[in-house]
Amino acid sequence: MPIAHKDNRQSLDYLSLCVAAPRGGGGKTLVSLGLARALTDLGYPVKAFKKGPDYIDAAWLARATGFPATNLDPYLLTKEELKTLYSSALTLRADDRRKKPLFALIEGNRGLFDGVDKEGSCSTAELARTLDVPILLVLNCTKMTRTVAALVLGLTRFEPDISFAGILLNNIGTKRQEKLITEVLSDTCAIPVIGALPRLAHNPLPERHMGIASAGVELACDIELRLDKLSAYLRENCDLALLCMRSKRKQDVRAEQITVTSPRATIGYIRDQAFWFYYEENLEALRRNGATLIPLTLTQAGSNGEDDAWSSLDGLYIGGGFPEDMAWTIANSPKISTIRAMAEDKRPIYAECGGLMLLAESLLVRGARYSMAGIFKAEITFFEKPQGLGYTEGEVLVDTPFYKKGTRIRGHEFHYSRVTKTSERCVLGLKKGLGLGYEQSMDGLCRHAVWASYTHIFAQATPEWAPRFVDLAVTSRRGRQ
Repeated sequence: MPIAHKDNRQSLDYLSLCVAAPRGGGGKTLVSLGLARALTDLGYPVKAFKKGPDYIDAAWLARATGFPATNLDPYLLTKEELKTLYSSALTLRADDRRKKPLFALIEGNRGLFDGVDKEGSCSTAELARTLDVPILLVLNCTKMTRTVAALVLGLTRFEPDISFAGILLNNIGTKRQEKLITEVLSDTCAIPVIGALPRLAHNPLPERHMGIASAGVELACDIELRLDKLSAYLRENCDLALLCMRSKRKQDVRAEQITVTSPRATIGYIRDQAFWFYYEENLEALRRNGATLIPLTLTQAGSNGEDDAWSSLDGLYIGGGFPEDMAWTIANSPKISTIRAMAEDKRPIYAECGGLMLLAESLLVRGARYSMAGIFKAEITFFEKPQGLGYTEGEVLVDTPFYKKGTRIRGHEFHYSRVTKTSERCVLGLKKGLGLGYEQSMDGLCRHAVWASYTHIFAQATPEWAPRFVDLAVTSRRGRQ
């Protein structure tokens, strides 16, 4: 059954701010996490957003605020869809018991004006303009003084209709450097300096081959300590009262009223150390269409009743993650045979990226070969450098259980592995320049009721996905009764 949507204006007092920088690696994530935890510590109910596509930063932001973060992606969603998603997410975070207003904090990505083309389409600047949110400009001041003012003048005048809440100086080496930069900025522009962050001896956000380490999975023992230290770092070196004054205050939002379908099928999703790349919006779309979702583990011991949960599944969702780090454990998991049996039983399985690796015959990691589920006749090899990174756009080439022939799919890919041997036929043709997939701009495998691809989809940009997945699960349940 389709979901019913209705726009609805609601009264909501909130502040908004977007953290941006001139380039990637400029300190946006560190500042965003520090602000998210600092504002939470000060009593603000913070709703965090990440300009997508991104799973890892969003997971850290969720830990920093104690509330799920939302991806906002101008490539996957129209401007109106972005506004509706933004507003609806804010209403879910609203808490009337707090004395302070809700704070909407958006972490941008890449450089402020960097998009998918020379016009800067889908950039952080475009997102801020669409949502009418002011920008906190984070500037890496390493080995600079007066030149910082030239950068600020260029950035603030480059595009119209963008407002700036303030400037945050990052990687400050000495008090003299801070004084010189602050004075020249005061003489040349009207945007206030919110703070100056001293250079840190060590990066407080440990990194791995796909960015910062995964929050709550690899760093469960000390993540709260790291976030608390970032909070203190921001509170000690920034004028947060001025930042709140400069953030945009609004009084109402246009939210979305949604009719939810009654539960009618059970779908499991693997969420453990190896597989945890899921958009919360994708999971919520499945719930709204009538799925009862059950989190499962493949690489670690589950709860006492997990074996029964696996056997009762009507469908399975396998997201991305880091199966290359857990290849031996995966290969020796007794659940591999369960997944294989589900595929043979024609229960629907939808797999993305890491999930594709799991469903292949074998996975090669640094010279070692590991047996996987073997649902698809494919060998996948892990490499030390990215094999696919960025947005994708494709067309389904044949009718499949999940998508009809001709369906257009927009998504993204981020993978260090590649299919190196296969006799399978690809079912998703990718547009040239928008997606590498795994073989000459081709992606997607489909067998029985199983779909696997490197392309990650976003439910709101692919509205047929969730209802079709649940419908397949319902059909599977009825066929087994």
